[in-house]
Amino acid sequence: MAKERVFSLDAVRTDGWFERIGDGIGSFQALCDIVGETFFAFSMITGARITALTVDRRNPDNTLVDFVIAPPGDEEEESEVQRLTLADFRHRLVGALLTEDATPGPPERDTDIEALQLHIGVRYLLLAPLFGYSLRKLYVDGRTSRLLVLRDGLEQTYELGEFRARIRAHVREELERASAGSRSAIDLTRVAEAEAASQRGDWSRVVQLLGACPAPLAIFLRTPEGQMLTTDARALIAKGLGLLGTACVKLGEEHQGEEVMRLAVQYAQDGAAAADIFRRLGEAQLENGRAGEAIGGLRRAASLGAPPKLIWPLLAKAYVKRQRYVAALACVREARTAGVPDAELMEEIREIETRLGTALTAFRGLVLSAKS
Repeated sequence: MAKERVFSLDAVRTDGWFERIGDGIGSFQALCDIVGETFFAFSMITGARITALTVDRRNPDNTLVDFVIAPPGDEEEESEVQRLTLADFRHRLVGALLTEDATPGPPERDTDIEALQLHIGVRYLLLAPLFGYSLRKLYVDGRTSRLLVLRDGLEQTYELGEFRARIRAHVREELERASAGSRSAIDLTRVAEAEAASQRGDWSRVVQLLGACPAPLAIFLRTPEGQMLTTDARALIAKGLGLLGTACVKLGEEHQGEEVMRLAVQYAQDGAAAADIFRRLGEAQLENGRAGEAIGGLRRAASLGAPPKLIWPLLAKAYVKRQRYVAALACVREARTAGVPDAELMEEIREIETRLGTALTAFRGLVLSAKS
C-alpha cells in the first residue's frame, strides 16, 4: 500500500487575490457595482477583459458589456471586441467556468508548484476564496486526492473531484441568484398564500412571501414590458403589493408600507384593484395619525367602488379627526344605509352629536318634517 503523501498548499493558496488586484484598478468599485463583484472576478479568471460598459439604469440586465478575450497562454494578443448584454455576459462567464477539464496526476515532488496547481486546477484555486474556502493541505493516497480546507473557521476535507463539483455548484448558484434578483416580475403564485396569511393576521409571513418584490417591480414598471402588462396581471401585482404594504404598516414600518402602496397604485391605475389599494393607503395614513392625507385616498377609493361597509366608517373617522363634523355625519348616514350597525360607529356618532349639539337637533327636526 502506497504511503499517504501530504502537500502544503501555502505556495498555491490565492486568498485575497481579487481584493489585491482591485487595489490597482481605478474603476474597480464601479465595475463591481455594475457587473457584480463575483462576476467581475469570474471575468478575470476566464480571461475576459471588459473594455466598456453602456449602462441601462432602467433595466440593468440590458447593460451592454464590451470585452476582449486573450487566447490561452498569450496575454498580449487579444481577439476582436465582443459585445453582449450583461445577462448574456454572465451566462457566458458561467458557461466557461462550468466546463470540466482533465485532472493531471499529483506532483511527484513537494517543490513542483506548477504540477500542484494543475492537479487541483488553477481555475479552482482562484474560485475557492470567492466562496470562502481557504485551501490548506492536499493528501494523496494512491489514486485518491483529498483537500483540507478552512471555511467559516472550520476545517473540512473533500475528495478533489467532490471539491471541484462543489465549487461549480457555487458558480451555478451565483448565476441563479443574479437571475432571480433581476427578474422584474412578482411571483404571482405567492399572492394567494400572502392573502391567506393576511386574513390570519400573520403579517410577518406576508413580508416573508412578498418582501423582495417592490425593488424589481419599481424598475419593471418603467420598462416596455412593464407598460404592456395585461389588466389582470396589473391587478394581481397591485393586490400583492397592497397586502405587503398593509403588513409593513401593521409591523410598525409605516413609511415603507406607504411607499409600497404608492407603487401598488401605479400598477393598479384605475383598474379593479385600485379601490382596494386606495382604501389600504388611506387606512394606513389614518392609523398613522394623518387623517387629512387619508381623506383623499379614502374618497378616491369610494369613487372607484370600494365596498361601502368598509369605506364609509373609515371616512367618518377621518372627518371626525379633522373636525369636519357635517362631512362625518354624511359618512355615518352612508354607512348606516350600507348596513353598518351603530355599534361600530358609536365613537364617531358620540363625537358628532357632542360637537354639533343643537344644530344637529335642528337638522334632524328638518329631516323629520320633510318626511312627514
